Amino acid sequence: MERKTDFYIDGKWVAPIKANDFPVINPANETEYATISLGTEDDVNAAVAAAKAAFSSWSTTPHAERVAKVEKLAEIYQERMEEMAEAISGEMGAPKNIASSQQAAAGLGHIKAFIRALKEFEFEGPLSEKFQSEYIIHEPIGVCGLITPWNWPMNQVTLKVVPAVGVGCTVLLKPSEIAPMSSMLFAEFMDQAGFPAGVFNLVNGDGPTVGEAMSRHPDIDMMSFTGSTRAGVAVTKAAADTVKRVSLELGGKGPNLVFADTDVAKAVKRGVLHMFNNSGQSCNAPSRMMVEKSAYAEAVEVAKSVAEAQEVGDPTQEGRQIGPVVSETQFNKIQGLIDAGIKEGATLLAGGLGRPDGLNRGYYVKPTVFADVTNDMTIAKEEIFGPVLSIMSFESEEEAVKIANDTPYGLTSYVQTGDPERAKRLARQLRAGMIQLNGAGRAPGSPFGGYKQSGNGREGGKFGLLEFLEVKAVAGWPVADAAE
Repeated sequence: MERKTDFYIDGKWVAPIKANDFPVINPANETEYATISLGTEDDVNAAVAAAKAAFSSWSTTPHAERVAKVEKLAEIYQERMEEMAEAISGEMGAPKNIASSQQAAAGLGHIKAFIRALKEFEFEGPLSEKFQSEYIIHEPIGVCGLITPWNWPMNQVTLKVVPAVGVGCTVLLKPSEIAPMSSMLFAEFMDQAGFPAGVFNLVNGDGPTVGEAMSRHPDIDMMSFTGSTRAGVAVTKAAADTVKRVSLELGGKGPNLVFADTDVAKAVKRGVLHMFNNSGQSCNAPSRMMVEKSAYAEAVEVAKSVAEAQEVGDPTQEGRQIGPVVSETQFNKIQGLIDAGIKEGATLLAGGLGRPDGLNRGYYVKPTVFADVTNDMTIAKEEIFGPVLSIMSFESEEEAVKIANDTPYGLTSYVQTGDPERAKRLARQLRAGMIQLNGAGRAPGSPFGGYKQSGNGREGGKFGLLEFLEVKAVAGWPVADAAE
């Protein structure tokens, strides 16, 4: 069993100030396969002091030198990609193909996209052609506290660490204590890439202790958090007394509007498989499938057959199966919500309570589809974060928009229609930070983030850089005389 109880502070691996061993559980077999230590406020103070001391020199390091370090990081990440995929699979249960082609690959993709964004970004320049002596400067905000979740570990770590250090900030990362091993490996990559001591620091710990200490720390200038809405509220409250910037990427309850003028069978199959991807553990999952009434019967049959054909199994094996959910706590929460769906009168088309047949160990959930769901049911309102899809119907475009927007969340909305004008109308009317039309994927560098209780920040590309920058306006900037 691995022991990884040290933290990465000020360019070296150091023992926690007070030992507090914590088991890392493999969700596929419920066994402890690694041990970390949970940090304390004293560990946070040591890491923040290191980051603060490093900020003055790192923030004034020539931009090209900082970009070169990020390019070196990308090179190391690519060389050690399979190690990263193995770490992710072991800690959160992603099957081999997903851990490699989606989970680990997402991290590398973001690093490369940020390299492009960093090279293209204009950090200084006049306000406008007319006002040349009003000069705008973008400067790194300072020491940043970064808290990342367990469901897409490297996706989120790279979306925070890379833009922050790329623009000249220094950081303290607290990964999820449930799935910390990939972040510990990432710390090795940062060390190997040669980032100066104190620029990147990592302290493991739980939210109420380490997360709280980071959020209220007077020497942390910004908190960037991804996780549940409940925890995001806690971070915001703890950060309020020091009036630091808080960027949040939180939960979702994505509507997927399927109109009869599209290829219904294809759209429904795509939507169901998207919902089940990563065992349903994605904040942008299309968890509420809303189907035009004339196509509803067909959609229900397709969804049922796709769910029944979805394999579930050992993440160490090759194949297209989905793996377990991350923990016993998550498993029990999902079972409770499936039970609520049954009791509140939704029609269970596939799946249901308990583990899939043949799996009596591990946090495996049956791929589950409910039909005849109404938007007042618990399964339509709460983020389930498991492979559970709710299907409901609508009669008009106006009704579809009303139901879709009737949620406290607003992360991603999906539309399937053969009418280009309808697609444009809906893209403008749906209250979400991201809209995906007819199965289109998102482009590298496109802003990721949501409306309402899905958060208030944007990650990725130039938008991700801006999160970690202050804007300074300088009046009276000396301008060379055009006649000279």
